[in-house]
Amino acid sequence: MSKPIRVMVVDDHSVLREGIRSVLSDPAQFTVVGEAPSAADAIANVKAWAPDVIVLDVSMPGGSGLHAVAELLERAPAAHVLMLSVHDDPEYVLESVRAGAHGYLRKDSTPAELRAAIMAVHQGDAYYSAQLTGVLADALRGRQAKGAPAAPPSAAELLTAREREILAHIAEGSTNREIGGALGISTRTVEAHRDSLMRKLGIRTVAGLTRLAIEQGIVRPGR
Repeated sequence: MSKPIRVMVVDDHSVLREGIRSVLSDPAQFTVVGEAPSAADAIANVKAWAPDVIVLDVSMPGGSGLHAVAELLERAPAAHVLMLSVHDDPEYVLESVRAGAHGYLRKDSTPAELRAAIMAVHQGDAYYSAQLTGVLADALRGRQAKGAPAAPPSAAELLTAREREILAHIAEGSTNREIGGALGISTRTVEAHRDSLMRKLGIRTVAGLTRLAIEQGIVRPGR
């Protein structure tokens, strides 16, 4: 029997945190290991709580959840982040992808969808609210709400600064251990970032990553 998914809930509204805890009350599937009312509190406790999934509010007083994603994953590289928000603006959704989140759910989603989203991101899959899939697809194609043309973001623009660094090192032939030593992070953290960038890019081979790094100008041919 598989272990229950360890969930950390980060939201400045206590009523919403209590509601999520109630939704995840099946001990065979979920365990809420901690609640935080702010991004700062989440960052301070995430290593000790060691969650599998972090349910993170996008907008909170004192610090955006989006801005906290990278540091949360730096401290808990095995975790996966599910953003929770009342906003469905394409920029919020795209920024969550760039920040390293695995999913984005609206706060008016059903309890069943929240549970499904947590299970999906825990498995490493991307998950977005049904009403957001069209928004994300249009945004990735560079379409604005009024239909005005816009340049679509490149694949590299979906990566965090750390993922770009790691992609460059991979393309230059470095091992995970060598990358960790160069960047001052653990091999496990390197592996987590590597998995994240492969997921975002849909590329599972070093040759494919190297080709993309060259095409995007992240490294020069022959380096």
